[in-house]
Amino acid sequence: MKNKQSLWIIVVVVLVIIIAAATFYIYRQHNQMKDLQEQSELAKDELSDEYQNLVIEYEGASMKISNDSLVAKLETEKMKVQRLQDELRTVKATDTKRIIELKKELDTLRGILKNYVQQIDSLNRINKRLTTENKQVTEKYQQATQTVSQLTKEKEQLSETVQMASKLDASNITVNGLTNKNKVTDKINKMVKIEVQFIINKNITAATGEKDIYICIMKPDDDVLVKSRSNVFTYENKEINYSSKRTVEYAGDELPVSIYWDIEEYLSPGTYRVDIFADGNLIGKKSFKWDK
Repeated sequence: MKNKQSLWIIVVVVLVIIIAAATFYIYRQHNQMKDLQEQSELAKDELSDEYQNLVIEYEGASMKISNDSLVAKLETEKMKVQRLQDELRTVKATDTKRIIELKKELDTLRGILKNYVQQIDSLNRINKRLTTENKQVTEKYQQATQTVSQLTKEKEQLSETVQMASKLDASNITVNGLTNKNKVTDKINKMVKIEVQFIINKNITAATGEKDIYICIMKPDDDVLVKSRSNVFTYENKEINYSSKRTVEYAGDELPVSIYWDIEEYLSPGTYRVDIFADGNLIGKKSFKWDK
């Protein structure tokens, strides 16, 4: 009986030891599982942050380039990152296999982004070089344009100078009233003809050959003496009536010229003026006064 009781005591002690060991083992396993779950949650959160950062990096890369084709490719890869990011939110922290797969996907997408960034940097360097070259070309073009403009201006000034230098000039202008006996008179009532005499000065730069010389005799009321209103010539892009016209042969030397007007109308006393034109230019003028 005593031996049997001792056996039961031993059995109870062994059971207590086994139960205690089992309890300790279960507690330890529970703590390990809890630690593993916390580590998985932390790893999942870190991976989620990495995905979010990668989305931001893709967006930043898109803003650095204006190439539409490359921007479209970056947008496609960014959408792929966002889909995997959405999937990560639904994956359980205990699904270690899928989290590892998503980690590998992240590394792949990061490598793709790195490749695009290299392309973007290369394109930006090229664009910067082209911008610099374009600026230099623009500056050279502007300088050339300014030079051409200056040369054109100088040419125009030279042309104007040559034109002015080649312009004929009339000097020693005299206006006489003539009687029917060709005597000079200042009395209008005795005049039958007006004589305009002048000298076309020497000018070696002027064109030689035949020249049409026009005179306009202005009455005191500034009306031009004319035989016909159809007698006109062009001056400063306008058609002007002339009193008399004579064609002369000009050789570049001094040339005396006389042009006449036959008086067939009433002339009032007062101040008259004669303007002389050639080659579309006013080459001389003279005012004079006549009495009755």
